[in-house]
Amino acid sequence: MRLILLGAPGAGKGTQANYIKEKFNIPQISTGDMLRAAIAAGTALGLEAKKVMDAGGLVSDDIIIGLVKDRLKQDDCANGYLFDGFPRTIPQADAMKEAGVAIDYVLEIDVADEVIIDRMSGRRVHTSSGRTYHVKYNPPKVEGKDDVTGEELVQRPDDKEETVKKRLSVYHEQTEVLVGYYGDWAKSGQPGAPKYRKIAGVGAVEAIRDAAFTALSE
Repeated sequence: MRLILLGAPGAGKGTQANYIKEKFNIPQISTGDMLRAAIAAGTALGLEAKKVMDAGGLVSDDIIIGLVKDRLKQDDCANGYLFDGFPRTIPQADAMKEAGVAIDYVLEIDVADEVIIDRMSGRRVHTSSGRTYHVKYNPPKVEGKDDVTGEELVQRPDDKEETVKKRLSVYHEQTEVLVGYYGDWAKSGQPGAPKYRKIAGVGAVEAIRDAAFTALSE
């Protein structure tokens, strides 16, 4: 199973990625993790990336694709792999295609912006334990207090409504075009084209998981 997960930030990709990884026994490919590992290992690409990052620059798509190709040669990718958060742009998707990175499925988790804003802006966290609550869907027994310790709950900066709206705006501008890109490629019937599947990311987590498994078996 070689797949790409698409969806807006807060659509629940991380949760579903964990279920998919376990079911198909495949690793999640994170460009951030790959960069850190390559830099720590002192590989040629890692050193190149470190030089760019130390200078405050953005690591080029060429370096990222090089890292991806190296990563996919590792033993844990024998059964496949899952990309979440990459590619983010059309040039990155093109570069993956040109590099011959095989993809069986592209799975889009679709959630409306207003649902994501409601979902994320309502989250509250107990910092020291990591326990999470939601003001509407999973409220603490005492408003603003952790159930176990009674300590204050906080809203993470990433969960503030204005931050969520900005992240969604960036997604719509830069990454949502991949929906059309992969959808069109899937319809083209070209050799090597992936299957494109779309599921709704609302409702019980287990129901979304089952919909994802069904979509990936069609």
